Amino acid sequence: MADLIAPAQRPANPRFSSGPCAKIPGFSVDMLADAPFGRSHRAAIGKSKLKEAIDLTREILGVPADYRIGIVPASDTGAVEMALWSLLGARPVEMLAWESFGEGWVTDVVKQLKLDAKVQIAPYGEIVDFATVDFDRDVVFTWNGTTSGCRVPNGDAIPATRAGLTICDATSAAFAMDLPWDKLDVTTFSWQKVLGGEGAHGVLILSPRAVERLESYTPAWPLPKIFRLTSKGKLIEGIFVGETINTPSMLCVEDYLVALKWAKSIGGLPGLIARSEANAKAIADFIADKPWIANLAVDPATASCTSVCLKFTDPRITDGATFAKNVAKRLEKEGVALDAGAYRDAPPGLRIWCGATVEQTDVAALMPWIEYAFNAEIATLAQAA
Repeated sequence: MADLIAPAQRPANPRFSSGPCAKIPGFSVDMLADAPFGRSHRAAIGKSKLKEAIDLTREILGVPADYRIGIVPASDTGAVEMALWSLLGARPVEMLAWESFGEGWVTDVVKQLKLDAKVQIAPYGEIVDFATVDFDRDVVFTWNGTTSGCRVPNGDAIPATRAGLTICDATSAAFAMDLPWDKLDVTTFSWQKVLGGEGAHGVLILSPRAVERLESYTPAWPLPKIFRLTSKGKLIEGIFVGETINTPSMLCVEDYLVALKWAKSIGGLPGLIARSEANAKAIADFIADKPWIANLAVDPATASCTSVCLKFTDPRITDGATFAKNVAKRLEKEGVALDAGAYRDAPPGLRIWCGATVEQTDVAALMPWIEYAFNAEIATLAQAA
């Protein structure tokens, strides 16, 4: 331990949490001064702010003009649940999962909605083979596994002529990955991920095919008020122009607007993707020649550029969970990486958020500290032996 020398450089911002994520560079609460505090979200100013958020979302993500975008309650979870409860049951269902949140949607569909769904689950570090998926069924999947660091590389395997709907949880992919809108019928995310927004609000994006399903199908189960997207057999269009189902935080909406305008200022979606990819590359380059650490993703083509998950591979480590937790604790104690431990249901390791609000210089500065913390824990193991 005495021979270990701590790196000289520290990340300027040690926030590497995978949600809520780091705020945009240079963020200050003063940026939120234009929020309509104490005003109703149903007043003209509130509606205009919500409508602006929807319009900027469409512009930056490149969402087609005939797709609906709505701001809904309960973060990405609320948006996904709204889709599952409102749309499923009309035709056979296929569930795809390769991490804990995807497996959560499997539980909801099979045990709560009690649908006889076909389920395909890939182990952590891999994704389901999309060539084996029946897209004449309604297919539910995550684009990027936030807790496994594995993503769908592209939408090529999703047929344009599919009979079923594709329902995609894209919460840690939207704004950092190129989503093929023509292959996605329902897309959900929360702005607390790639844009570093505040929690509790979700976004639900519907294709015309999804709208047609909503207007032609009534589920066999009752729907809570916050899940209802139709009235008298017709889509509630107000939801998709800023008339939210329940009361949103106008402070959080303002924060999202600030992040959207920042995103636009750095080149929109291409600029956001470039920042995320550069962050992930900084990690990939660092671990490339390190025999004691590796990306959890088996195939580099499916490795996430946002929630980068790492595993320790040194054979001297006998208790992987304890070792990884101790490394994460050491990084936090040093003040160089906060909330960088693997998700509780994931294999032991680290999870470094590399979304667009994170600076590449901070990721690069963190890497030597991971090596320092690793060596310190190995030394501790040696002393205890």
